[in-house]
Amino acid sequence: MKIEGQVRIPSGCAISAVISKDGNKMSGETITNSMKPMHDRSNGLGGGFAGYGIYPEYKDFYAFHMFFDSRDTRKKCEAFLKERFEIVQSEIIPTRKIPAITDEPIIWRYFVAPLNSVLVSLQSEEKEFVAKTIIKINAEMSGAYVFSSGKNMGAFKAVGFPEDVGIFYKLEDYEGYTWTAHGRYPTNTPGWWGGAHPFTLLDYSVVHNGEISSYDANRRFIEMFGYKCTLQTDTEVITYIMDYLLRVQGLTLNESASVIAAPFWSTIAAKTDLDDQKKHTYLRTIFPSLLITGPFSIIFAFDGGLMALNDRLKLRSMVVGEKNDKVYIASEEAAIRTMEPNAENIWSPAGGEPVIVKVKEGAF
Repeated sequence: MKIEGQVRIPSGCAISAVISKDGNKMSGETITNSMKPMHDRSNGLGGGFAGYGIYPEYKDFYAFHMFFDSRDTRKKCEAFLKERFEIVQSEIIPTRKIPAITDEPIIWRYFVAPLNSVLVSLQSEEKEFVAKTIIKINAEMSGAYVFSSGKNMGAFKAVGFPEDVGIFYKLEDYEGYTWTAHGRYPTNTPGWWGGAHPFTLLDYSVVHNGEISSYDANRRFIEMFGYKCTLQTDTEVITYIMDYLLRVQGLTLNESASVIAAPFWSTIAAKTDLDDQKKHTYLRTIFPSLLITGPFSIIFAFDGGLMALNDRLKLRSMVVGEKNDKVYIASEEAAIRTMEPNAENIWSPAGGEPVIVKVKEGAF
């Protein structure tokens, strides 16, 4: 009979995050090191990070991080971008050669601003235009993938263990006020560069541990509104759902959490606050196809903050800790202790209860 430690634990995947409520910058080395004690939660088929506040010199421009399979694809995509954007900087993303990371694509970044003439002619709002452009490239331009597209933020991901991915991308050279990380253990989908977490759209990014059994229903609903799930993994749909609920529908973070991890009907019926009861009834009635079922813990990051959320039954582990102005979130306490050995107030959020942390305001 095998015991724990001698057999693969199926609740794999590792997530980790740190945020400074005062907006203090931290090296990417901190978040890279947090993944080391959770090495066995990954299998080397995907690792990645997202950092916020890392491009202060280009903070007013969208930072497109891209994978290309060839120089010809890059040139073709660049010509397409020039028709729609002013490109203020175009460069290869710095990496270091290490034995653990192989078969890398061309990894490029552009700092861009939408052309006003194009926005006027299309009568399009800026973020909507940028989002549609990203979805169009990923769905229609073979061999080109935009894997990060926010302002003053960026995702870095690859096929490999996360601690190796951090070294590969030289994350010690970046400083951000928020960092998130993921180590992948894919079960139903392939391990490839575009399928590693985080998944992003504009300044939103998602890292996820678990499986989405409602993926088909979620995908069919969200694709009615112009989104396209093309990256061959279920997590991608969470990013689009959050963009739709927050940016398009104008919901709050708490309301969005109540859609994707909705309270049970019995829980809603038992609420004594009638206004609260009506709100949750409304959200469950209007957005039933965006309820995410299956075991999950996610960290959703955005410009100025992040939200951590478990499924309603808390079928995946997630712990939170604090120290001074910083909040730490991870699949295991060991990851938090690696970032801050003296972390305090270690606790596990309840199922379906969002933990929301915002920079400066300190809402937690």
